[in-house]
Amino acid sequence: MHDPTASAANTPAAAPTHDLKKVRRTAAASFIGTMAEYYDFFIYGTASALVFNKIFFPEIDPLLGTLAAFSTYAVGFFARPLGGIVWGIIGDRIGRKKALVYTLLITGLGTFAIGLLPTYETIGLWAAVILVVVRLLQGFGVGGEQGGAVLLTAEAAPPNRRGFFASLVQLGSPAAYLVPSALFAFLTTQLSQEQFLLWGWRVPFLLSIVVVAVGLYIRLRVDESETFKAVKENAASQQAPIKVIFKTSRREVLLGMGSKFVEAAVFPFYTVFLVAYSKHLGNDSAFVLQAIIIAIIAELIMIPVWGHLTDRFGRKKIFLGVAVLNLFLIWPAFNAIASGDPLPIIAILIAGLALGHAGTYAPQASYYPELFPVRGRYTGVSIVWQFGAMIASGPFTVVATALLAAGGGSVTGVAIYVSALILVSVVCLAFLPETAPGRLGGKEYADWGLDSQPSDDGSVGTTHRASLS
Repeated sequence: MHDPTASAANTPAAAPTHDLKKVRRTAAASFIGTMAEYYDFFIYGTASALVFNKIFFPEIDPLLGTLAAFSTYAVGFFARPLGGIVWGIIGDRIGRKKALVYTLLITGLGTFAIGLLPTYETIGLWAAVILVVVRLLQGFGVGGEQGGAVLLTAEAAPPNRRGFFASLVQLGSPAAYLVPSALFAFLTTQLSQEQFLLWGWRVPFLLSIVVVAVGLYIRLRVDESETFKAVKENAASQQAPIKVIFKTSRREVLLGMGSKFVEAAVFPFYTVFLVAYSKHLGNDSAFVLQAIIIAIIAELIMIPVWGHLTDRFGRKKIFLGVAVLNLFLIWPAFNAIASGDPLPIIAILIAGLALGHAGTYAPQASYYPELFPVRGRYTGVSIVWQFGAMIASGPFTVVATALLAAGGGSVTGVAIYVSALILVSVVCLAFLPETAPGRLGGKEYADWGLDSQPSDDGSVGTTHRASLS
C-alpha cells in the first residue's frame, strides 16, 4: 500500500531548523484563529439546546422541538467532509495559511448572519430553511479549519516537542465553547425569558464579527509553513493530494476516522446533550452551563499537559488509554445530572472534559499529521477529522435525543450508543501505529517533507514507515 520511493523522491535535502520564538507565535496565531472559527460553530450548539426550539419550531412538542433544533445543528457536520476535502486540496496546493483565511471568513460571516435572521413568528418555516442553509455554509468553512491550523504549528515545531506545541492549537476549540457558554449563561440570568427570546439570544451571534476580525488580523500575520514551501518548490509535489493519500495511506485514513469517534462523541455529550437532558428533567439548565464553564477551564489547563505526555510516552498510548477511560464515565454522568446535586455534576463534567475529552483531543494535533506524507497531509488530516466528526458528532445530539424520547426518558439507549462509538475508536487505535519521533528513534512514521529529522538526543533519523509497510 505504501510507496517506499515516495519519500526519497519528493524530499528536500535541507534539515529543518526550529526557531522556538517563531513556533510559539505560530501556535498562538493558530490557537486564536481556531478559537474564532469554532466560536462561530459552537455557539450554534448552545443556542440549539436553549432557544432554537422555541423561536424556530414553536408549534411542536418541546422535546420534539429540541430534536428539530438539534437536526439543524447536525447539518453543519454533514457539510464538513466536503469542506475538508476542498480546503485540504487547496491547503496542499496553495498553502495552509491562505486556506485558513478563507475558512475563517466563510464561517464568521455565516454566524453573524444567524444573528440577523427573522424567526418563525415573522416568516414561518422559511426561517428554519434559511437557518439550515447558513449552517451548511458554516460547516463547509469549518471543514478546512482544524487540519490547516494544526499543520501550521506541527510543521513548525521541533519533532521532540511537536505534541506539546501542536496541542496548543487545540485550546482554540474549548476556548471557543467557553466564550458563548459564558455569554449565554450571563444572558439567561440577567434577562427575563421574554427578553432573551426576543433579542438576547442574538447577542452572541452578532458579537462574532468582533471575534472574526481579531482572528483574521492575527491569521494574516502568521508565516506559511516552511515545510509546505520547501515541498511546493519540488515539481514532483504537484501530484494530486487526494491521489497521494489514497495511494499511500488508505489504512491510516480509515482507521484514523474511527479513532476520531471517541472525542467527537464525548464533547457534544457533555456540552450539548447533558444540558438538554438536565432541562428535560426540570433541573436548572443555567447551573449546568456554569458547571460546563468550570470544566472547560480545567480542560484548557489539561490540554497542553496531555500534549506533553504524548511527546514523552507516545501519541497512541495516551490516546488509547484515555479512550478506554471514557467508557467508565458515561453512567456516572447520567447519575450526576439526575441527582441535581451541584458537586457531582461539577466533578463529572471536569472528569469528562479535562480528562476524557482533552486526553483524546490533544494527541490528534500531532498524531494525525504524523500519519500522512507532506504532499497530501492537509487533505489526509482533513478527511480523517471531518468524516470522523460527521459520523460520530454530526448526528449525535439528534440520535441521543431520539433515543431518550423513544425510551420514555430512560438513558439506557443513549449510554449504549455513546459506548459503541467509543469502542470503535478503541479498536481502531489498537491497529494504528505509534508516530511520535521520540518513540521511533528520532524517525518520522511518514514522509515529513525533509530528508533528516533531529531526534530527542540530537541524532538524525529519516522515515520509519517504509520498514513497517
